[in-house]
Amino acid sequence: MKTLKSFFAKSYAQLVAKQVYKWAEKPLLTQQKVFKALIKSAQQTQFGKDHHFAEIKSYDDFKKFVPIRDYEGLKPYIDRILNGEQAVLWQGKPLYFAKTSGTTSGTKYIPISKESMPYHIRSAKEALLLYIAHTGNADFVNGKMIFLQGSPNIESYKGIKTGRLSGIVAHFVPKYLQKNRMPSWETNCIEDWETKVNAIVDETLNENMSLISGIPSWVQMYFEKLVSKSGKKVGELFPNFKLFVYGGVNYEPYRNKMEQLIGRSVDSIELYPASEGFFAYQDIPNKKGLLLQLNSGIFYEFIKADTFFDEHPLRIMLADVELNVNYVLILSSNAGLWAYNIGDTVLFTSLKPYRIVVTGRISHFISAFGEHVIAKEVEQALNEALKDEVAIINEFTVAPQITPITGLPYHEWFIEFEKEPTDLKVLAQKINRNMQQQNSYYNDLMVGKVLQPLIITKVAKNGFNDYMKTQGKLGGQNKIPRLSDNRKIVDLLNCEL
Repeated sequence: MKTLKSFFAKSYAQLVAKQVYKWAEKPLLTQQKVFKALIKSAQQTQFGKDHHFAEIKSYDDFKKFVPIRDYEGLKPYIDRILNGEQAVLWQGKPLYFAKTSGTTSGTKYIPISKESMPYHIRSAKEALLLYIAHTGNADFVNGKMIFLQGSPNIESYKGIKTGRLSGIVAHFVPKYLQKNRMPSWETNCIEDWETKVNAIVDETLNENMSLISGIPSWVQMYFEKLVSKSGKKVGELFPNFKLFVYGGVNYEPYRNKMEQLIGRSVDSIELYPASEGFFAYQDIPNKKGLLLQLNSGIFYEFIKADTFFDEHPLRIMLADVELNVNYVLILSSNAGLWAYNIGDTVLFTSLKPYRIVVTGRISHFISAFGEHVIAKEVEQALNEALKDEVAIINEFTVAPQITPITGLPYHEWFIEFEKEPTDLKVLAQKINRNMQQQNSYYNDLMVGKVLQPLIITKVAKNGFNDYMKTQGKLGGQNKIPRLSDNRKIVDLLNCEL
């Protein structure tokens, strides 16, 4: 349906696309400008004084004075902010703290400044506009749009507004989108995820939904409830549903199940947002790789993942990255994060312009026998194995079995099937072959009879959701790790015998 709104959206999209590709065509100059601006702006902060920012004239100086940190390393500065100090990591006080779950430090408080906040909104808006610019499809702006996210309730912690990132962002949705946006504010504020999804189903069942956004696993739950309540496919309920926007996890393991629930395929856009910044988005539909945001107040560094735990791993700038190498992403930002390891690993699919895919977490891998298997490998191995199968999966994770009752150790794949394969052992053999092709260390362990081929264990229906509920992590931005080097998660799963 052509409307004045969609007409202007197309014109605006072309303008924004030109602006984006202008800096994308000068990536190194863009990053150099960001680097200089960050160092200059933070010279008089406590962190800047502690780390000799006034003496930093080059990237080599920066590496000399500013070591790599994770949240634990930054926490003493965060504590000073919480104790009322100003100009600690960045000028003034943070506008917000984005509250996230930590592993060793409990709740993490990630600063968001008045300078960094606009980029969280701008990048999401640009992703939609570039989709319009490349496809000419703007009809979705005429319908209702839903964003499955955390509660927008904001608390005050130590005098600073605090909440989940998705909830904070909800306060900055442009006015021109408010009339189209769903769910209602009241429903969005519901804390219990299952109650919230049921309320969203009731609110949206008879609406003209055209864009749906969220982490795939939680959107899948929403779709299942829609189908259960209406007896219709999602695509039949929402004939104008044209665009699915997602982030947080790889969509491919969910695609078959999602398209089954929808009843047809729909276009999709992948985003890469985090509490620490909005790092990348898919600028061209159906093209592998997300455009790295080089003009968003973030300076990027990279360390090869397979050297990250060395005593002195090599830190490099954007100019020195290579294609198809797994890197740990390090960033410094206008929110006051400095040489900060967010824990994600990425791989470059293009250098002109710079596009990445997220390959996993540096802390989420299996290397019980030196194989260093990462999330990207298990996801790709499963996706390839499913191509000729009737099987549909809901969720999965992988863990090592180091002390089996009999036989050699192995990798155990815990899979919740929506539709089971014809032969579970054949599927396991396919996945195992794919893993050997992708990971030479894993292949060596197979050939050397150190490991036996992987074994699939079936997880009971809703087993993953039940686990997340017991951990207080059902819904929102929470997601199941694709793999881990221990069995803490899998030992709590309800599995079929």
